[in-house]
Formats: sequence, structure tokens, C-alpha cells
Amino acid sequence: MSSLFRKVLYLSVLFMFGMLVAFFLRTPDVLREMENDSMPLSKAMKSDTTGYERATGPTDFSFPEDHGAHPTFKTEWWYYTGNVIGTDGRRFGFQLTFFRSALSPMVGISDDPESDWISDQLYMAHFSMSDVENETFYASERFSRGSLGLAGAEGIPYRIWLDDWSAEQVSEASFFPIRLIASEGDVSLDLVVDEGKPAVYQGDRGYDQKGDDPGNASYYYSFTRLPVDGTISIGEERFVVSGQAWKDHEWSTSALGEAEVGWDWFSLQLSDGRDLMVYSLRQNDGSESRHAVGMVHDENGTSRRLNVGEYTIETNANWTSPKSGITYPSRWTLSIPSESVELEITPRIPNQELNVTIQYWEGAVSVEGISNGSPVTGSGFVELTGYQPN
Repeated sequence: MSSLFRKVLYLSVLFMFGMLVAFFLRTPDVLREMENDSMPLSKAMKSDTTGYERATGPTDFSFPEDHGAHPTFKTEWWYYTGNVIGTDGRRFGFQLTFFRSALSPMVGISDDPESDWISDQLYMAHFSMSDVENETFYASERFSRGSLGLAGAEGIPYRIWLDDWSAEQVSEASFFPIRLIASEGDVSLDLVVDEGKPAVYQGDRGYDQKGDDPGNASYYYSFTRLPVDGTISIGEERFVVSGQAWKDHEWSTSALGEAEVGWDWFSLQLSDGRDLMVYSLRQNDGSESRHAVGMVHDENGTSRRLNVGEYTIETNANWTSPKSGITYPSRWTLSIPSESVELEITPRIPNQELNVTIQYWEGAVSVEGISNGSPVTGSGFVELTGYQPN
């Protein structure tokens, strides 16, 4: 395929994505926001949901099928994040995420036997790297349609891909290990994620309610502590690394209620073997939604749900992006009295903002504090969405 054809194809996909968003949101404001490189998350998550399947209550997960796509739901994502350290002691954070968006509530309605180009599924992927030593953050984004083998998501065998970025099981015999591959410009990763703790079903047995209205919810499970090793390359430097990864898989049709604008999400891996996930759903008036929940996953693999009121997240500092002008929280204290937990959470580098279609901050953090009455350290990731320029 020629370089010129690739450029034309890529521009065509970008145009299709812009038209898709405009169709979903049915407002001319979207195109103006796309021209400014980003749009508010609250608009992207509150588009027309007529005809799509909704998450309305706990479900029985079926694996390995549920590791793949759920095309009757409007939105889905597969998140891989992690903190790794090289044999020379150099630290990195990484994110490789694949998003699926349905163009139609009727699966297959756009299929045309005379054209292999038509698809009712659109894919987007984000790849980021935090070089802690150099305080440098790299982020990139890709789009493609779910046709011609350009992008897709399969549960048997497990494979999520967009172009040459992929998360794919290594052996035909088992789901783990999973190989992550991504490269953009001078930055690349080739990592193998192995089996760790068993899956955690977030919310109520995997049903994660996020708004007052029926169906404002997702199906959501996580693998909270996965050993990872492989290589990272930046420019001409190549690093052999190892560490811990976290995988989230979530699908929904309408995840935010009318009063909600975004969330602050924390995934933390502590040195005593405990893993924590908490998030705060923010409303239009700045208050916290009652639907925010959390989870404690013990070193032996058992988990407990945390409800609103069982934990507090206090912001201790802020950081303003020179690129977007958005001010984000930048250091936090997380307290969970029922678990004897009080943690200080600090970004490994301040600037981990992704200036992509939907602008957000997501990056590697370090942790220190008290867990079960004893000193503890740790690593993790924080995601901040729905913030707007000052």
C-alpha cells in the first residue's frame, strides 16, 4: 500500500469519525469542538441511545467470549495500564487502550455483500508512555473502521487490534499470557502480560451503575495485578523492563447521567498485596454522584465493594496544562477508614495529558502511606475526565 494511499485512507477515517460524532450528538457545536481538537466528555457520553442494548442489572459473564466485543452495546473499551522499571532502574508508565463505537443499534445493518469497506463498528486506540526520568510524556491516537481486517475485537482466540497496535493471546491453549504491541514515531512497546490475580467484577457482580436513570450503567470487570515484562524503546534507546499491569474491560450504552460531567478514577497496587479501585463521579454543580463506588482486592484474590461514604478523596494540589489551559487535580489523599487505609498519591510526572479527540489526563502515579496499620508503598494509574479550560 502506497504512502499516499495510506494518508488518504487515514484522512477518510478521521472524516468519518467526525461525521459519526456529529450524527450521534445531533448538534452543530460538535464540529466546532472537533476543529478545536477535542470535545467535552459529557457530550460524547450522552448521545442518542435509542435501540441499543443497555446494562440494566447483574449478568452472568461468559469467558472467553466476554473478553471480546459486545456490538449490540454502543461503547466498549479495553484498557491496559502499568508501571514498569528497567534493568537500569529507569521507570516508565504505559497505557494501551482500544475503544469500540457502534454506528447503528442494529448489528450488521450496514453490511453490503458488494463492499468489504462498509462496517457498523468504529475503533479508536490510544497509546501513551511516561518517561519518568526525563519527565516526558508521549501520546498518540488512531482510528479505523472494523472492516478489511483494519481493526476488531475477538474473544476466541483473544485479539484486540487497530492496524499494528494489538493485545493478543500468545498461546492458543489459554487466555494468558497476552502480548501488547504498539509503536508511534520513536516510541514503542512490546510487552507480555501474564496471569495474576483472578478477575474482579466491579460494582454489583459486574453491573456498575453510574446514573439515576435505568441503563446508565456498564458491565465492568478488571484484572488488577498482572505481571508484565518485555521491552520499551524511545528513540535509539531500548529498555528491558518488568513490573505490574492492570486491565479493565467495560461496555455500556449510556454511562453518564444528565447531571454528571466526568470522573476521577484511581487504580492502585500496594506493596502489601492489596489492590484498590475507586472513582469519583462529578456532577454539574461540582458535587459527587451517589453512584461512585470502589473495590478492595486482597492479596489472596478476594474482593470487597466500597460504597460512597466509605472513602474520601482529597485534592492537595493542582496542575494547569500549558497546552489546553485545563486545570487538573494533581496530588491526592485517599482515606478508607474501614480498611485502615490512608494514602498519598502523587503523579510520577505532572504532564500526562492526552491531547486527543476527547481531552483527558491519564498517567502513572506513586503511592505511600498506611494500609492495615502498616507502612505501604505502591504504584498505579489515575484518569481525570470531563475537565474544561479555565
